[in-house]
Amino acid sequence: MSSLSSIQYLDLSSADLHREVDWLQIMSEFPSISNLILKSCHLDSLNPSLASVNFTSLRSLDLYGNHFNHEIPNWFSNLSTSLLELFLNENSLIGGIPPGILNFQILEYLDLEDNSLSGKIPESLGHLKHLKYLSLSINSLSGPIPSSIGNLSELQILSLGINKLNGTVPKSLGLLSNLMSLEIPINNFKGGLDEAHFTKLWKLKYLDISYTPLFFNVNSNWVPPFQLEYVSTSSCNIGPNFPTWLHTQTSLQFLLLPLSRISDKAPSWFWDWISNIYSVDLSNNHIEGDVPDILLNSTILKLRSNHFKGRLPRLSANVEVLDLAHNSFFGPISTFLCQKMNKKNKVKVLDVSNNFLLGELSNCWRYWQSLIHLNLGANNLSGRIPYSLGSLVELKSLSLQNNNIYGDIPSSLKRCSKLGFIDIGVNNFSRTIPFWITKLTQLIVLRLRSSGLRGNIPLNLCQISSLRILDLANNSLSGPIPSCFKNISAMVMPDPENQDVYFESLEYSFDYGSYFENLMLIPKGHELQYEDNLKFVRIIDLSSNKLSGSIPVEISVLSELRFLNLSRNHLMGNIPENIGIMKELESIDLSRNHLSGEIPPSMSNLSFLNYLDLSYNNFSGRIPLSTQLQSFDAVRYIGNPQLCGAPLPNGCTPPIGESHNRTSTGKKKEDSESSSFYMGMGVGFAVGFWGVCGGLFWNRTWRHAYFKFVNDKKDWFYVTKILKVKWLLEKLRSGGLSK
Repeated sequence: MSSLSSIQYLDLSSADLHREVDWLQIMSEFPSISNLILKSCHLDSLNPSLASVNFTSLRSLDLYGNHFNHEIPNWFSNLSTSLLELFLNENSLIGGIPPGILNFQILEYLDLEDNSLSGKIPESLGHLKHLKYLSLSINSLSGPIPSSIGNLSELQILSLGINKLNGTVPKSLGLLSNLMSLEIPINNFKGGLDEAHFTKLWKLKYLDISYTPLFFNVNSNWVPPFQLEYVSTSSCNIGPNFPTWLHTQTSLQFLLLPLSRISDKAPSWFWDWISNIYSVDLSNNHIEGDVPDILLNSTILKLRSNHFKGRLPRLSANVEVLDLAHNSFFGPISTFLCQKMNKKNKVKVLDVSNNFLLGELSNCWRYWQSLIHLNLGANNLSGRIPYSLGSLVELKSLSLQNNNIYGDIPSSLKRCSKLGFIDIGVNNFSRTIPFWITKLTQLIVLRLRSSGLRGNIPLNLCQISSLRILDLANNSLSGPIPSCFKNISAMVMPDPENQDVYFESLEYSFDYGSYFENLMLIPKGHELQYEDNLKFVRIIDLSSNKLSGSIPVEISVLSELRFLNLSRNHLMGNIPENIGIMKELESIDLSRNHLSGEIPPSMSNLSFLNYLDLSYNNFSGRIPLSTQLQSFDAVRYIGNPQLCGAPLPNGCTPPIGESHNRTSTGKKKEDSESSSFYMGMGVGFAVGFWGVCGGLFWNRTWRHAYFKFVNDKKDWFYVTKILKVKWLLEKLRSGGLSK
């Protein structure tokens, strides 16, 4: 016991305790303990026995990741008056921040991040004048930032992101002369930030106000007192003029200003200035200007969706991500790909789509061996796909869509075995779908729409079990729909647990950001652009071809399919009876075929269905009664002369003889059906209403996309914390930042 009594540091992290800790026993056996760490120990609650315990020597208490799922008890603050560090992050704590927290008078580190805390940040928090680190991010806190925060003169890290904070940002923040990191993203603030908010922030290195309605209100000649290394104002308003104060920031490594409402010409100093910045993101603004003959040097450069013009610039060996899509760059693509300076490049992502580039693809791909994502789509490129493109063995994504490319799809591409995304649609190949494509066993997206393809759909396409998006629409394909589509397991089974690895071809991640593949699809009768939500899409679009035969009954096995479009073909026969087991279906378009028979009653089970078109076929009988099927407009059923029932105006005629032998019971039955129909119409109206106003709930793809957005913000926030704050925390403890 004597050997234990002198222990000062006790770490039981990840011990599977599964019960309350006997704090009295810990106190009796380790009276001198100063550092107690119980991370991820599966503790159920904070034992009330703590109320009678006083760890007189305790300096640091770390209970991270135990998921207590209750309020922070008031007696918790009686633990120790000498506590310096308290970590309660990721514990599912609820309720407000208790006033008893003020009892830790000499507290330096307080981390309540990633809980479910609500209410306001107490004004009295400003009394903890020794705080150096305060994180309340990823909670549900509301109200304004208390002005008393300005009293925390030793504070170096302040993190309040991902909450529901509102009101104006207090100018007292400008008094925090030791503040190095200010993070307040994803909140509901209002008003602006002016020079007073930064008066004494001489040591500020990290500033993140992204995804807030804040705007900058500073003079054009303002010289900030700080030298930032990281700034993010994504989705804020720092325009319309280009912020000239940025030119004073000579230490910047991360400049993240997408969607910042800048509508101005890039200043003359811009291109030389960004050459020293590691990562630049000015996407989705309205910045204009000619790109000079300059050597780009930033490792990450995203300038997409602006108004830059000129010829594509030269690249240094430092560039890894170059995204210049949706601008006005022009000139031959070969000049850029083959220029001498670019022969030593390390580019992993190259996106120059939606510009005015022209000419044939070159044979200079041996200089681009690091490429993982290549997008040259929506330009004026011509000629054939060069055989040498197959030398890009690291390639995971290839986009050449919407050009004037013709000829064969070269078999050399089968050497690009990591390809998971191919979009070469809207070109002029006039060939059959190549059989070698089954060699691409990791393929997720195959879009060959409007490419002049002919012949049958090859059966070996079914061997690509990872395929989730198959778009072969608007070609001249003939023959039957393969029944072996049932073997495409990605359309049958839910996502695997390691889905981040599974979707590497759709996304490329880098420091504080990602590049997402984007794809134009027509899932519900009109074009929709998919980007970061692409991984939630499962679609088969074989519309506008010359396919014949029946719809294979095996297609109903594709239980994860969300969009099915077989319209404008020569299909015959019935809709598969079991189509109702495809529970995830949101859209079905079978219009303009020669299908016949009755609409299967099982279709009434498709509760997520919000787009249906069965028009111009030979269907007959009554449209099954259901909330979904009656909510669609009659135009979705027209062109079927023998089809009857709501929402079509023609009612169903009873069989011959039944009308002459009607009993009162029969009439009551009809009245009951009629009544059910009108009740269904009422519910249908409600569903239709919520289909628009509550799309996030009814439309599973939207819902997934929305929660993906939220989770991405959370994941992004964690990455930021890991890369940006951890080293600060370590240096704070070691005294490395006190200087």
